Amino acid sequence: QDLIHCIAVNHFVYVNINMRELVSLHVGQAGVQIGASAWELYCLEHGILPNGQLPPDETMDGTGSFNTFFRETDAGRYVPRAVYVDLEPNVVDSLVKQGPYKDMYHPDQMVTGSDGDAANNYARGHYTIGKELLDRVMDQVRKISDFCEGLQGFLVFHSTGGGTGSGFGSLLLENLTVDFPKKVKMAFSITPSPQLSSAVVEPYNSVLSTHSLLEHTDLTFSLDNDALYNVCNKALGVETPTYKNLNRLVAQVVSSLTASLRFSGTLN
Repeated sequence: QDLIHCIAVNHFVYVNINMRELVSLHVGQAGVQIGASAWELYCLEHGILPNGQLPPDETMDGTGSFNTFFRETDAGRYVPRAVYVDLEPNVVDSLVKQGPYKDMYHPDQMVTGSDGDAANNYARGHYTIGKELLDRVMDQVRKISDFCEGLQGFLVFHSTGGGTGSGFGSLLLENLTVDFPKKVKMAFSITPSPQLSSAVVEPYNSVLSTHSLLEHTDLTFSLDNDALYNVCNKALGVETPTYKNLNRLVAQVVSSLTASLRFSGTLN
């Protein structure tokens, strides 16, 4: 009886460890910028170097919770379970491909278009330029999912005001529902603010995108740039907050929400 109990307990622990992978999808300029800040923070929290390796004097903890967001390669490097998507390559090139953590990613994880951006137009992101990019993105999502022993769900980072974030973000969520109907989908959405608006059509994009969020996500975190600006300015004492400050604040929110999955504890 004791032997059976030990086997049952060990089996339970084994399943618990290997059923926690999450894939992050960073869509559009806002999603890519937040992704760069978030993965930088994850690496600092777990002690991972910019080249994807652990320092020689450190070893991975024995719980397996580390693999929730990172995949270990045969060469001993840790690769983020993430896909960066943008309809124009400039932001991905500057922040990811040429950034300090460029050696950590596989080139296929960055999918960009070459026919111009969505120009803050929902239709361009959803029906025309975005639709041409969809197959490449979904192929990469499936490839990363195949490396998961028990995929838990997806984290989608995007802005509901931009053309790529709203249009292509909606298209991506619809296809995730078709291909992964039983997986959890959580969205971190930057919602337009009257005080910090970069385009006059942001409210229209947001209304169209919100319909897809209601239909295809299990949980959506709405992040308001104006509120984030006030937090940086009044609570953190930053006189003139930049988008980098706002993105790092969002990264702290995401880190806090996912900490129980990435570190050993009750869930791991």
